[in-house]
Amino acid sequence: MYKIISRFLPLGLLFFLSPSYVLADEISNANTSWILTSTVLVLFMTLPGLAFFYAGLVRSKNVLSVLMQCFSLTCLVSLMWVVYLYSWTFGDGGSFNAFVGNLDNLFLSSLSSSNMSGDIPETVFAMFQLTFAIITPALIVGGFAERMKFSAMLIFSLIWMTFVYAPICHMVWGGGWLGELGLLDFAGGTVVHVNAGIAALVAAVMLKERRGFPSTPMPPHNLAMTVAGASMLWVGWFGFNAGSALAADQSAGMAMLVTHIGAAAGSLSWMFREWMKQGKPSVLGIVTGMVAGLGTITPASGFVGPIGALIIGISAGVVCYEATQYIKKILLIDDSLDVFPVHGVGGILGTLLTGVFAASTYGGVGLENSISKQVIIQFIGVLFTIVWCGIFTYIGLKITNSLVGLRVTDENEETGIDLTEHGEKGYNN
Repeated sequence: MYKIISRFLPLGLLFFLSPSYVLADEISNANTSWILTSTVLVLFMTLPGLAFFYAGLVRSKNVLSVLMQCFSLTCLVSLMWVVYLYSWTFGDGGSFNAFVGNLDNLFLSSLSSSNMSGDIPETVFAMFQLTFAIITPALIVGGFAERMKFSAMLIFSLIWMTFVYAPICHMVWGGGWLGELGLLDFAGGTVVHVNAGIAALVAAVMLKERRGFPSTPMPPHNLAMTVAGASMLWVGWFGFNAGSALAADQSAGMAMLVTHIGAAAGSLSWMFREWMKQGKPSVLGIVTGMVAGLGTITPASGFVGPIGALIIGISAGVVCYEATQYIKKILLIDDSLDVFPVHGVGGILGTLLTGVFAASTYGGVGLENSISKQVIIQFIGVLFTIVWCGIFTYIGLKITNSLVGLRVTDENEETGIDLTEHGEKGYNN
C-alpha cells in the first residue's frame, strides 16, 4: 500500500495543481505577466509614441507644447484615477449603474495587493485601464494643437475625463447599459477613438482655425520624429488590443494577429489612394494610414479573424483618407492633426464593421444575434457615444472658456506656444 501511495501521490498532486484545476479566484501568473507587459506597452503608446508622433507634425515653434501636453496629461489623469476616476468608472453605481459607477473607492481605499479581478490582481487591472484613460485625452490634443492655452487644456481635460470618458467607459466595460445592450467593443472603438475624435472635432470648431488656415501651408516640422512616434504606436498597440483579452490566451493571440494585419492594410491602402490622387506616395500618408488601420481594427480585434481584419484595414485607409480631405478642404475645419477623420471616423467604421465580421461566416468568433441586429446595436452604441461626447465636450469647453479662456492671443500664436506658454524653445538654432 505504501508503495502504491508513494508512486501515485506525486502524479495526483500534479493533476490537481494543473492550470485547468486552478480556482477562478486564484492568481494566474501567465495572465498577470501578460497584462503587466501590456500595461507598459500601452503607456509606451502615449510616452513617447503619441507625443513624438504629434510633436513632429506641428511647426517647430510649437513642438514643446505638444510634448508638454502629453506628458502633463499622463500625470494629471493618473492622479485623477487614484483620487476618484477609477471608482467613478468601474464602481457599481447602484440605481445609476447604467451610466456611471460610484465614489466608494476614493483614493483607491478599497484596493489592496490581495484584491483580484478575475485571475489577475486588481492592482494590475486598475493600472492597465489607467493607461487607456491616459491616451484618450492625449489624442484630443491633436484637434486643438498650436492654439489652446495650457491652463485651458488642463481644466478641460479634467472636466472631460469626469463627464465623458469615465461614463462612456463604464457604460461599455464597467457594467453599464451599452455593454448590457450587447455592444461589441473589444479595446476602445467607442470608449477611446469615437470619444476622442468627436471631442477633437468639437474643440476644433469652437476654437476656430489657426491663423493662416487654409491658405498658408503648415507642413510637419520633423517627419522623422513623426515616423519614430508612429513606429512606437504600432508596437504599443499590441498591448492595447491583445492586452484587452485580459489573459494570455487564444483571444489575445488572434487580437495581436488581426491588429498587425489591420495596421499593414491601412498603411498600404492609404498610401495607394494618396498615390492615385496626389501623384506621389508620402511618408506622412503611410504612417497616418497605419494609425487609421489600428484605430479601426481596435473595436473588432478580439472578435474578427484575418479576413475581417484585412477588409477592415483596407477600408480604414481609403475611408479615413477621404475623410481628411473632406474635413479640411470641403468643410474647412482645422482639426490640426486629423484626429476626427483618423480616430473618430476610424472608430465609427470599425465599430460598425465589427457587427459584420465578428460573424463566424467571415471567420469571426460568432454572434449571439443576427448580423443585421448586431449592426443596429453597434450603430446605437456609436450614435449614443457621439451625442453624449458632443454635448458634454461642448459644455466642458464653454466652462473652461468662462474660467480662463480657451485660445492664446494672435500675437502669442504667431510667436509660438513654446515660448509664450512655457518660456522655452524646442530648438536653439
